[in-house]
Amino acid sequence: MFTKIEGSYSPGGFEKDIYGFWEQKNYFHASVDTKKEPYCMVIPPPNVTGQLHIGHALNNSLQDVMIRYKRMSGYHACWIPGVDHAGIATQNVVERYLEKKGISRYDLGREKFVQEIWKWKDKYGDRIIYQLKRLGCSCDWSRQRFTLDSDYTQAVTKEFNLLYRDKLIYRGKYMVNWCPRCGTAVSDIEVEHIQKKGNLWDIKYPLVDQNTQEVSQKEYIVVSTTRPETMLGDTAVAVNPKDKRYAHLRGRKVYLPLADRVIPIIEDAFVDPEFGSGAVKVTPAHDPNDFEMGKRHQLEQVNIFTPEAVVNENGKAYQGLDRFEARKKVLQDLDQQGFLAEKKDHISSVGKCSRCDTIVEPRVSLQWFVATKKLAEPAIEAVKKGNIKIVPAKWEKIYFNWMENIRDWCISRQLWWGHRIPVWYCSQCGQVMVSETVPASCSKCKSSQINQDSDVLDTWFSSCLWPFATLGWPKDTPQQDYFFPTDALVTAHDIIFFWVARMIMMSLYFKKEVPFREVFINPLVNDASGQKMSKSKGNVVDPMEIIDQHGADVLRFTLCSLTTPGKNLLLGDDKIEGTKNFANKCWNASKFVLSNIDSDVLEVKQQDLNLNMWDKWILSRLNKTIEEVHACMEDYQFSSACRMLYHFFWSDYCDWFIEASKVRIYYCKDQRDKKTALYMLWHILENYLRLLHPFMPFLTENIWQNLPHKGESIMVASYPKKSSKSYPQAEKQAEILFGITGQIRKVRSELNINPSAKIKVNLSTTDKTTQKTVQNNQRYLQNLARISELGFEKSGSQKGYIGTHWRHVSIYIYILDVVDIDVEIKRLQHEIDKANELADKSRKKMSNPQFLNKAPSHIVAKEKNKLDAVANKQKLLLEQLARMKNIKR
Repeated sequence: MFTKIEGSYSPGGFEKDIYGFWEQKNYFHASVDTKKEPYCMVIPPPNVTGQLHIGHALNNSLQDVMIRYKRMSGYHACWIPGVDHAGIATQNVVERYLEKKGISRYDLGREKFVQEIWKWKDKYGDRIIYQLKRLGCSCDWSRQRFTLDSDYTQAVTKEFNLLYRDKLIYRGKYMVNWCPRCGTAVSDIEVEHIQKKGNLWDIKYPLVDQNTQEVSQKEYIVVSTTRPETMLGDTAVAVNPKDKRYAHLRGRKVYLPLADRVIPIIEDAFVDPEFGSGAVKVTPAHDPNDFEMGKRHQLEQVNIFTPEAVVNENGKAYQGLDRFEARKKVLQDLDQQGFLAEKKDHISSVGKCSRCDTIVEPRVSLQWFVATKKLAEPAIEAVKKGNIKIVPAKWEKIYFNWMENIRDWCISRQLWWGHRIPVWYCSQCGQVMVSETVPASCSKCKSSQINQDSDVLDTWFSSCLWPFATLGWPKDTPQQDYFFPTDALVTAHDIIFFWVARMIMMSLYFKKEVPFREVFINPLVNDASGQKMSKSKGNVVDPMEIIDQHGADVLRFTLCSLTTPGKNLLLGDDKIEGTKNFANKCWNASKFVLSNIDSDVLEVKQQDLNLNMWDKWILSRLNKTIEEVHACMEDYQFSSACRMLYHFFWSDYCDWFIEASKVRIYYCKDQRDKKTALYMLWHILENYLRLLHPFMPFLTENIWQNLPHKGESIMVASYPKKSSKSYPQAEKQAEILFGITGQIRKVRSELNINPSAKIKVNLSTTDKTTQKTVQNNQRYLQNLARISELGFEKSGSQKGYIGTHWRHVSIYIYILDVVDIDVEIKRLQHEIDKANELADKSRKKMSNPQFLNKAPSHIVAKEKNKLDAVANKQKLLLEQLARMKNIKR
C-alpha cells in the first residue's frame, strides 16, 4: 500500500492505494460530537453530466486543503459532497444520445424519457465523483447528496409551498431568455454572450398625415435596427426626448412597412441618440429593453414567433419562415419596396444557449417567478454587518450592486428532467392548487380531473437550499444543529448571483441564519499567456492528464501555489514542471534521511540532545514557517503558504540543514552530536510533512508511513503548532555563514569552477562576532562552500587570489589550480563579443522611430528590458575579464 522511499518519485504506484486506505479507515467521516468544535463546508455540487475540468480541480483542491488543515487542527471537520441534477444540461445529453438511435423524447413520452435519464445517471453520473477522489478530495462520502434524492425533493417542494404561502411566488407573463432548440426558458448564466460581426440597417418608416391619416409618400423617419425581422412585431418608434432632431415629430404616427399597421412615435430617455439614426423600433414582445419601454408606455405586445423561433400567424406573409430566413425575406422586400435606406457593418453582442449553442430569443411567456426584493434586503445587511465575509472584498461591491438592483427570478423551466412544480390545475373549474402532496380532488369543485403543472423548477431553485437541505432540512436533525451554519464556501465569481446570493436569501428566510460565515471567491485559471481557456483556442488543460502523468499532488500544489486572492492564475507547463521537481526533492531528501535513521529516534529524549547552532536555527525557521502558514491559511493566502513551504524545504532544510548535518553524520566522532543530528533530521522532516499534508496529501502520507512515527495516518495527526522557544542568536550566526557561503558560490558560478572542485579560501574580518562564528563553524563552512583549505588572513596582494567581500568580511579565493586563466580569458572575450553584438542590434531597433511608433507598447517594453539585461551582462563580463587579466599579470 505504501511505496518504499527508493528510486524516483512515481505517484502512480501509490496514490490510489493510499486513498483506499483513507476510505477504509473512515477518516473522512465526521459524526456529531459536541465535545469538539465543528468545521463544515459544502461542495459546490458539480453537474451530474460533468467531468473534472481545471476550474473544478482548483476549486476542490482549495477546499480539500482547508478541510484537511482544519481536521488536523483539531476541528470536527465535515466536507459535504454532492451532485446537481442539472436539468437542461442532463436532458440535452440524453436527448442527443437518443437522437443517435433515431428517438426523440416525444416518441417516448415524459415518464419513459425520465426513466432513460435515470438509467444514464446510474451509469455515468458518478464519473466526476471518481475524478474528485483521484484528486484526493477528503469529502464525507457517506453524506453524498443528489438534488433529485427523495429527501432533497421534499425540501424543494417545501421551499416552493412556503414561499407561495407567503406570497413570494407568483405566476405571470414576462420577458425571459428562451432557447428555441431546448424549448425552455434559460437563466442568464446559461446564456453565453459573444461579440459577432453583423449589420445595422436603416429602414424608412413613412409618416402618417395628422389630418388625412394618409401615408406620406415623402415624409418618413429612419429607424436603425440590428434585427429587421422583428419589425413585424413593432408597436412603436422611439426617440430620446432631448433629441432636437425629432422634436417636430412629437405626437405623430408612422406606417409600419410590411405589417400594414400604424404605430405611434414615443419619447423615452432609454433611447441612445448616438445609436444609428437615433430613432429605434420598439418590439415589446421580442426585446427585454423594449419590453420595459412597452410597460412604461402601455404598448401592445405582438408576438411574431412560435416557441421554435418560426414566424407565426402575426407575421402574415412570412408565417412559417425560420427567424433567419424571415430576416432575408424582410430585407429583400424592404429593398424592393423602397424602404431600405442603408446597411452598415456593426458588431453586436449575441446570446447563445451554453448547452446547445443556439442563439437565444427574448420571449414573453407565462412563467413562475420569485419576488426577490423582500428576500434580498436581509441578505444585503448580512454582508454589510460582517455576518458573512466575502474574500476578496472587491466582490462585495459587485454583490451589493446586483442585490440592490435585483429583478424577480424566473424559476420555471419547460423541461421534463427536474423537480416538477408542485402546482395542480382543475380541468373543470380552473382552480389552482399548490400542495406538498398530490391533491385527491379539486379543493373547490371536488372534481378528480386535475393535472400537475408540466414545468420543472430552475436548477438553482433547488441548489439554493444546499447548505441546510444537505443536513436534513426541513426536518430537524442533530446534523443541522451541530454543523449549521457552515463555515466557509469556496466558489467561482460567476455564480455569486445565481447561487451564493440565493443561498444567503433562502437561508435567512427559512433558517433565520446565514448559510456560511465566509465566502472565498477562487480565481479563474488562464493559460501561461493569460488567455482564458477554451476549446476553440486549443489551450484547455485536462487535469486528469496531469494527474495520470505527474500525480494529484503536483496538480494540487501547482494550482494552490498560483492562487492569489483577486488575481487570475496563469497555468503553464513550466509551473507544473517546477512542482514536479519539488516533489522529487521531497522524495529524495526523505530517502537520504531514511537511509541514516532508524526507529530509535522515537525513543530519544530532549535531555539526550546536544543542540548546536544549526539545530537551533532550523527550529527557529520551522517555527517561523508554522506561524506564517497558519496565518496564510486563515486568510486564504494559498500562494503565500505554498511559497513558504517550498522555500523552507528546498532552501532551509535541504540546501543548508541537510548539508550541514552531513558534517556530524560523516565526520563527527562525538556520538551524542551524531545522534542529535539524526534526530533533528527526522524531527524537522516529520513536522514538515504534517505542515505540507493539506497541499500534497498522497506524497506526505507515503513518506510519513515510511518514517518512524506514532499514529495510523498523517491525515489524522495534529497540525504543527508554533513553539514558544526562539533562537535569535542562532539565526544571526546562520545569516553570517549563509552570506559568506553565498558570496563564494557566486564567484564559483561566475568563473565556471567545477561544482565538485574544492578551493582554497582566506577570510579576513575585524568583527569579532563574525570571526568567532566562522571559526566555530569552520568545518561546516568548508563543506557548504566546497573549501579544501580555510585560512584567516588577507591575501589580496598574493598572486592567484581573487578578492570579493560580504558585508565586513573580505574573501580571497585562490583559483590558479581550478581555473585555466588563458582559456577563461578567451571564453570571457567571446561572451563579451556576443553580448556586444546583441546590444548593437537592440540599440539599433530602439533608435528606430518607425519601430517605436508602430510596435505595440509591450513589444517596445520587452526590447528595452532586453537591452538593459544585455548591458548588465556586459558589465559583469568586463569585471570578470579584468579580474582574470589582473591575475595573469
